[in-house]
Amino acid sequence: MTDPREEIVEHIKTLRAFALSLTRNPALADDMVQDTVEKAWTNIDKFQPGTNMRAWLFTILRNTYYSNRRRAKREVADPEGVMVEKLAEKPAHDGRLQMTDFRAAFSQLPDEQREVLLLVGASGFSYEEAADMCGVAIGTIKSRLNRGRANLSALMQLHDDEAMELTDASTLAVIATNGAAA
Repeated sequence: MTDPREEIVEHIKTLRAFALSLTRNPALADDMVQDTVEKAWTNIDKFQPGTNMRAWLFTILRNTYYSNRRRAKREVADPEGVMVEKLAEKPAHDGRLQMTDFRAAFSQLPDEQREVLLLVGASGFSYEEAADMCGVAIGTIKSRLNRGRANLSALMQLHDDEAMELTDASTLAVIATNGAAA
């Protein structure tokens, strides 16, 4: 009994003729035949010896053709790359790196400043509520909050004249559109 893979080669010419009749495009037909042969080769265990190899290959080719057509309906032609340019996205790692830096700086703050930053800044409590929780005057809360923010900015090397952007200049240059940051 011969290996069914050897029989695949015998049908390449008829597969190409069938693909050409479906696509009316020689290059696309060749691609489809190549896909068909690859699929048949990798799934040869699904072929039942003694059945019609040619019919099996034609079925694979036909299914490949219709799958490609369905996929093509969902694709948008963008020969100039205009749509692709608009799909630029800031990498998520920038935010994770900034968060790591923030945690390191935040952990260096005195307990009182961290507490007030968490209560007022992160949890959204009012000065009055934070003062009641901490058992101190409102002025003390405001002072700790102000010093905590200033210390955090210094530890993270943030300056008033800089944007609070989570993306470095190199990444911004990559995702910039027509010279303006996206």
